Amino acid sequence: MSPLRLAVVGNPDNRRVGLFNEAAASLGMAAPRVVPWLDVLGGSAAFHQGELVRIDSPGEDAEVTRLLRGESRPIDMYRVEGTRAWYEGFVKALEALHASIEADGAQALASADETAIAFDKSRCHALLSERGISVPEAVSGVVDFESLVASRRETGWDEAYVKIRHGSSASGVVKVRTWQGELRAETSAELHRAPSGYELYNSLKFRTYQRRSEIKLVIDRLAEDGLHVEHGIGKISIQGQATDLRLVTVGGRVTHAVGRSSDLPITNLHLGGKRREAAEYREVIGEERWAQVIETAERTAACFPQSHCLGIDILSDQERDYVAEVNAYGDLLPRLLGLPGTLGEAVDTYTAQLKSLQAQYG
Repeated sequence: MSPLRLAVVGNPDNRRVGLFNEAAASLGMAAPRVVPWLDVLGGSAAFHQGELVRIDSPGEDAEVTRLLRGESRPIDMYRVEGTRAWYEGFVKALEALHASIEADGAQALASADETAIAFDKSRCHALLSERGISVPEAVSGVVDFESLVASRRETGWDEAYVKIRHGSSASGVVKVRTWQGELRAETSAELHRAPSGYELYNSLKFRTYQRRSEIKLVIDRLAEDGLHVEHGIGKISIQGQATDLRLVTVGGRVTHAVGRSSDLPITNLHLGGKRREAAEYREVIGEERWAQVIETAERTAACFPQSHCLGIDILSDQERDYVAEVNAYGDLLPRLLGLPGTLGEAVDTYTAQLKSLQAQYG
């Protein structure tokens, strides 16, 4: 078996790169060559003939984020606003990066277009819906607070999730609902008064806005970056907490699964969500539906055939299962071991990916 030649595009000090390198070492593989995102954005990135190139998240680096947004001055990484500019810069950078990889005779482990779709909630939702995959109902044409209110009257929804179209990690996600006849908005986005008006910041503290004027400020600020609005799904409960599921696919097959529970409307682990064994989720929905969930995740992965690894979020109510998100960089689940009988059995997500590459290219 010939050794794999691997390169990783990432931020060198980021834990994602570190965990991937640790996984390579655990399999006795040479350390993947790290190509910094700053080199990509500076035009100096180069690749070697025959390399397999893993493109990892450019996040969690202020300078990389500044360059992707096209800002001339340092940015505040906690600001919610700016995702539209970030996305536009990211897509351009991806296209240039993939062109460079191809020109140098290397091979990327994802396509630029598929990654761009995964980072666009509206495009991703439309793609999955067209392919017959169950997704929460969405409403189009919401461009500000007033159009959101109008859409709620038309749909009759009691609950809706308002999301930044190109957001990630639950940034700017707002659950809007009616409570005792009044509108409420629940979110981790925090309003700050600034000399130029109000600004939104990501916070680890969840808050509820009850004043219509404040809700309008939040929604209108988010709308500047584009909105995606979906019907709220009543998630299944485990030990009294709303719970959803993150599945990881490698080479189109589910290898890892973890439940995420919270007393809050958003279950993301960095916002205080609690990890749960996939077996708990499986027990609640039953074996037949569990098999359907696995099939749904793999059908979703088939919509992204050139993406070696994906994170797929599933919501389940009492009757159906829905794909809520597709994450191009959804494999950051430290210490999570894979499902029995899969390529991920007894290993983490990064080791499973390397085993898959060994089987395919080794």
